Amino acid sequence: MDGKQCCVKLSVHPSRGLVDEKFLILVQNVLPGFQLTVYAFYRCEDGHRWEAFAHYTANASGTVNVSEDHSLGGTYSGVEPMGLMWSQRPVPGSKPGLRMRKTNVQTPMEVTISVYRGHLTKGFADQVPLAGAVVERWYMAPGVRRVPVTEGGLTATLFLPSGPGPFPGLLDLWGGGGKLVEYRAALLASHGFASLALDYLTPQITKETGKMVDNHYFEAAYRFLEQHPQVLGSRIGILGLSFGTSIALKMAVYSQVFKLRCAVCISGSHVQPIEGSVQQIMTSFHNNVDKTRFNMEQQVIWRDLLLPIPADPSLKVEVGRLRCPLLLVVGEDDQNWPAHESAVDVKEMMQRAGNYHLLTVLSYPGAGHLIEPPFTPFARASSYKILGTAPQTLMVLWGGETVAHCRAQEDAWRKTLVFLRENLYGGTNPRATASSHL
Repeated sequence: MDGKQCCVKLSVHPSRGLVDEKFLILVQNVLPGFQLTVYAFYRCEDGHRWEAFAHYTANASGTVNVSEDHSLGGTYSGVEPMGLMWSQRPVPGSKPGLRMRKTNVQTPMEVTISVYRGHLTKGFADQVPLAGAVVERWYMAPGVRRVPVTEGGLTATLFLPSGPGPFPGLLDLWGGGGKLVEYRAALLASHGFASLALDYLTPQITKETGKMVDNHYFEAAYRFLEQHPQVLGSRIGILGLSFGTSIALKMAVYSQVFKLRCAVCISGSHVQPIEGSVQQIMTSFHNNVDKTRFNMEQQVIWRDLLLPIPADPSLKVEVGRLRCPLLLVVGEDDQNWPAHESAVDVKEMMQRAGNYHLLTVLSYPGAGHLIEPPFTPFARASSYKILGTAPQTLMVLWGGETVAHCRAQEDAWRKTLVFLRENLYGGTNPRATASSHL
């Protein structure tokens, strides 16, 4: 092999694409039967390093095709075209509790793909690769515009798709960790939706007043979308994850301002005091803190805080009054929130009310709480900062099993985009297809 070592060819196509787009990795010009390791390395903006690797044996033509060939071991096994992305994990020696999240969506993830001789499991930094390539993974497609928003006291960012518009609108709500999280909204804009990422737990107005926002804050965000010249005001949806689901359902059912075309709720629940403010909803959760459990690794399990699902109608959103299509995305091994039990109850409530035809449930065995865009590395547990006057950081168990969870992320994202297109574009969206490639 020494004589051919310099001739090893590694190609990745496309070398520049969206984070939810698959790529093809091809290794050529090695000897038949040659054992090699394909390695992926990524350094986050926070300086933490992530890696994934897989072992392959070249075929009779001296080729390895990662999209078709079996990995014999590494961070994943079997035929997994995107295994080098979703199986990434912090390099040995990293601090515990890391979770990969892109903060600056205006720059790409730059992932280095390398080929090494033999079946390696460690010491990659000490070896000289046979070949290498850099792959750019973007949340923002070309032409997507990022617009910071402070009007009306909002702390938000609007992402507008490329093209003249106007576009359907989407309000994007993350969970109880707060902050302005932009990457999902940026990716949704890359698929044709004018998406507003909204910080509602740690916005500037809360920092200035010391008070949590009320329903008027969310209604101001909706009006901002509705009145924006690049947004189709009659075609607005909402997407929430975790605690964002609580807000999404509450506003969809009770707000006189929200006129939604659809709602997507990921890993959440309808259980909350329906007359309560954001502060009161959070307080109701904290009142059940004695139901907190810990596993043997002392990771926090919060799913019991809302169990059993109450029968009292004043303690859960009246989803029977919902008048727009609702998509629930559920991980059946969610250890953070009782999403599965909540979905069962939502279904029963809507069946009794006669609006069950509006409900779609995607329920995934082996998936946990953090159902993210596809190929996002799986985090069964991670460190989590509790908001409040005396913030503390805990190690929270999200649940899930690596392969099943990553399969769920890919399937749920694909079906979510179809759901949004059907309800916000009326079933056709050529612009979204065109803008989903770099």
